[in-house]
Amino acid sequence: MSTEPRTDTDARARTATPVIDDRATGISLKLQESVAIIAYDQPQSPVNTLNSRIGPVFEQCFARIERDDTITGAVLVSAKIDSWIAGADIEELTHIRTAQEGETLSRNGHVLLDRLAAMRKPVVAAIHGAALGGGLEVALACRYRIATDHAKTVLALPEVQLGLIPGAGGTQRLPRLVGLQAALDMILTGKNIRAKKAWQMGLVHELVHPAILREVAIARVRDLAAGRTPPVKARVQSTTDMLLEDNAIGRKLVLRKARESVMQKTQGKYPAPLAALDVIQHGYAEGAEAGQREEARRFGELTVSLVCRQLASLFFATTALKKDNGLPEGVTATPRPVTKIAVLGAGFMGAGITGVAVQAGTQVRLKDASLDRLATGWKSVRDVLRERLKKRQITRLQMDETLSLIGGTTDYRGFGNVDIVIEAVFEDLAVKHQVLHEVQAVAPNAIFASNTSTIPIRDIAGAAARPDLVLGMHFFSPVHKMPLLEIIVTPATSPATIVTAVQYGRKLGKTVIVVQDGAGFYVNRILAPYLNEAGRLLDEGAKIDEVDAALTAFGFPVGPITLLDEVGLDIAGKSGPIMAAAFGDRMLPSESLRRVVESGRVGRKSKQGFYRYDESGKRVGVDETVYAFTPAGATRQSVAAEEIQRRCVLPMLNEAVRCLQHGIIRNARDGDIGAVFGIGFPPFLGGPFRYLDTLGLPTVIEQLDALNARYPGRYEPAALLREMAATGRRFHP
Repeated sequence: MSTEPRTDTDARARTATPVIDDRATGISLKLQESVAIIAYDQPQSPVNTLNSRIGPVFEQCFARIERDDTITGAVLVSAKIDSWIAGADIEELTHIRTAQEGETLSRNGHVLLDRLAAMRKPVVAAIHGAALGGGLEVALACRYRIATDHAKTVLALPEVQLGLIPGAGGTQRLPRLVGLQAALDMILTGKNIRAKKAWQMGLVHELVHPAILREVAIARVRDLAAGRTPPVKARVQSTTDMLLEDNAIGRKLVLRKARESVMQKTQGKYPAPLAALDVIQHGYAEGAEAGQREEARRFGELTVSLVCRQLASLFFATTALKKDNGLPEGVTATPRPVTKIAVLGAGFMGAGITGVAVQAGTQVRLKDASLDRLATGWKSVRDVLRERLKKRQITRLQMDETLSLIGGTTDYRGFGNVDIVIEAVFEDLAVKHQVLHEVQAVAPNAIFASNTSTIPIRDIAGAAARPDLVLGMHFFSPVHKMPLLEIIVTPATSPATIVTAVQYGRKLGKTVIVVQDGAGFYVNRILAPYLNEAGRLLDEGAKIDEVDAALTAFGFPVGPITLLDEVGLDIAGKSGPIMAAAFGDRMLPSESLRRVVESGRVGRKSKQGFYRYDESGKRVGVDETVYAFTPAGATRQSVAAEEIQRRCVLPMLNEAVRCLQHGIIRNARDGDIGAVFGIGFPPFLGGPFRYLDTLGLPTVIEQLDALNARYPGRYEPAALLREMAATGRRFHP
C-alpha cells in the first residue's frame, strides 16, 4: 500500500500538449517530463470498450514510446470517471458472421498485447474503476499494475457470462500470474475481484488511494526504467497449491475436478467454460504461444454459437431496460426521491425486502404485529449481512451502520414521512384491504406497493382513497439473491408513481420490468401451467425425481417439484385457485398438489413436502409416503425426459405468448427478461420468445396441437402464435 505524498504532477499531465490525440477513438498520448501518459476516453460512451478501431492507435503510441529516447516508459490510464476498460464492444462482436472472423479478431488482440508485453520500456497500468474482460487482459500485458483501493475498482474476466472465453491472451497469462486454481475460479465464473483481493492474490502489484494513482504510477515507471524494484505483493502459495500446480500431474487433477464441477453445474449446456478448460490445458501442455492459437480458434467458434447469441441478447435487453422508465411512449413523469420506506410484515419476504433496502442506504420502518416477529425479521437481515461480512464484501462498521437504518414498530408511528410503503402480509384480499386503509390514513401521499404474487392489483386498489398511488412491487425469493422486480400497474396508477417505483427498484440493484395487472401478472402466470403439468405427471404415476431431473436437464436451475417445496406448498395452494378462477380449467392445479396441500405438508420450511429433509433442512431424498396422496398411488412408472420437458415447457411458452397478446407485457424483450431473471428459464435459450424463434413457430404449433389432442383445452395454441406462424413473423428480428 503506497503512502507517497501528492504532488502537482497530475495537473501538469492533464494540461500538457498531446503528442498523439486521436479524437475518433479517444486515445491520446501526453508527455509528463520523461513519462508518456496514454489516456483512453472513448467518445459518446460512459465506459471505455475495446474495438477494432483502437488497435492501430495503440500501436502508434507504442511505436512513439519505443523510438523516442527521451521517453523512459508509459502509464496507461482511463479518463472516464470510476471506470478503466470495461471489456470488448459487445455490439461489434454480434456483427461477426463466421468463426474465422472471430478467430482473426482474437489473433489481432494477441498481436497487440504481445507487442505491449514485449516493450523494452516499462508500461504501468494505473487502474481505477472496472477492468473487465479485454480490459483486464490489457492490464495483464503491462509490466506493472497499480489499482485504487476503492469500491468501484473491480477486476474480472466475465466472458463466460456471454458464452465466450477470454480472447486476448487471458487464458494463458492469468494462470501463470495468479496460479491455476485462482485463475480457473475467475475464468469459469466471471466473478468480480475487488482491489484488495486482487492485490492479495498477486493480480495487481500495488494499491493506492485514487487521489495519488497517477503520480505513483509515474514514479513506478521511473523506478522500473532505472532498474529499481518497486513494491510487489508476492503471491503466497500453500504446500497443497504447489503440489497441485507446479507439476503436470497436479494440474491435470485440478483441471479434471474443474471439468466435473462445470458439468455438474451446467449439464454441458454452456460450451464456453469447457472450451476455457481445454485452452488452458493446451497452453500448459504445448506452451503459451500454442495456447494463444487455440484460444483464438475456440474464441472464433464461440462468437458464432447460438448460446453466445442468446446470452448477448440478454445483455442488450438488460442494458436497454436500465434506460426504460416503464411508461408508454410519449408519456413522461418525474420520479420522486425515495429516502425512507416502510415494510409491512417482518416474515421471510418482508425481511428480505428490508435487507435489500437498507443495503441501498434507505431508512426502513419495519412493522409487524409482535416484537418477536420483528426480532426474527431483524435477525434475518443481520444473517444476510453477516454472510457478506464473512466474504469480506463489507466491514463490521458498514454492517452496523446498515442495521441501524432499520426501525421496528408494532403500530404506524413513523409512517408519516415515508415515500413508499411495501406490504408483504398474508395473501388474503381482506387483510390487504385493511392495511391499505390504515396506511392511507397515516401516510396519504405515500406510494402503496403490494408484494402479492397473484392477487390482481386492481382488486387491492379498489379499497384505496388514492388508487393512483397503488401498484405492485413483486419481489422474488430469496430477495437478496433473485435479480428481478416485477412492477405491476393498473389503469389508475399514475405515471409519477410508476417511474418512482422503477427508479427505486433499480436503486435496490434489481432488473425491473413493468407489467400490466392481471392474475399472476407475468412471471407467476407463465409459471403456473409449468408447475401444473408437473403435478399432472405425478397424477398419472410419474416419479418425482424423474420429473425434476428432466427439467434440470432441460436447463432450469431446479425442477418444478423441488421449486414447489422451496416456495412452500401452502403458498402454491393459495395461488392455484386464484389462477383457476381467472383462466378456467387450463389453469386448474393438479389433483396431487391439491391433496398434498390439504394433508398439511408445506415443503422444506416444515421439513416435509414431496421430499424429505434432515434437521438442518438439507434434502435427503424423495418422500415415498407422499405418493399415497396422488391419484396413481404408490405405483410409479418411468416417463421419457423429452415427454416431461415438452408437456411442462410448451404450456409455459404458450402462456408467455398469451401475456404478450393480452398486453400484460409490453414486448418480447420484457418477457424474456422476466422469465430468465424471475424463474430461471435457461439463459442459454435466451428466454421464452427467443426460444420460440429458435424452435420455429410452425413446429411449436404442431407440437401444441398434438398435445391438445391428447389433453383437450390445456395446449390450445395462443391466437397470436397461430397468426405469427401463418405470416412468417418472429418475436425478435
